[in-house]
Amino acid sequence: MVVGQHGRGFSSTLFGPVARTLVRWKVSPDVVTVAGTVATAAVAFGLLARGHLVSGSLLLGVVLLTDSIDGLMARETHRNSAWGAFLDSTMDRFGDASIYSAIAVYALSVPGALGTWTFGFALAIVPLALIVSYARARAEGVGLTASVGIAERSDRLIISLLGCLLVGLGLPAWVLTVALGWVAIASFITVLQRMATVYRQVQAHGA
Repeated sequence: MVVGQHGRGFSSTLFGPVARTLVRWKVSPDVVTVAGTVATAAVAFGLLARGHLVSGSLLLGVVLLTDSIDGLMARETHRNSAWGAFLDSTMDRFGDASIYSAIAVYALSVPGALGTWTFGFALAIVPLALIVSYARARAEGVGLTASVGIAERSDRLIISLLGCLLVGLGLPAWVLTVALGWVAIASFITVLQRMATVYRQVQAHGA
């Protein structure tokens, strides 16, 4: 399951007009990038952490759908830059950490062992998601590639927020626990896949 590789064309079609409008208004892509991260953190801690799972997951879904607008703006103005890519990636990490930390806070209100497991999975995803991204970035930093794995960022977020939404709509709390467990395990597997890919490339080059 790698949703991220297939949603870029859809995002371009849906948000291209918005990006072009913002460009006409002289809005900087960097401003859009940072604003999206601030909105993500605000919704995560303002709603998800407080147990408003339906409104929180739906609003985060909307915010995350607009995540491609800054990139579309940069391409529209032919201003794709190393700084823009760096800023976008860094803000994404802030956003991810905010979402899973907020879910962990919510899990503290779930009684019994189920709450403990939910809290543990949510907390484990924070470093695992960071390591998944770091593995790819570090590979590219030494001239290799590691864009493989069963759980890209969009996959992780869709499964996690869907779990929140379903529990908010009345399904048992274990649905979110299972969703987060899948994300945690899939993230760990993705790290191993990326390590193996880099190792094979190093061996092939005799480095």
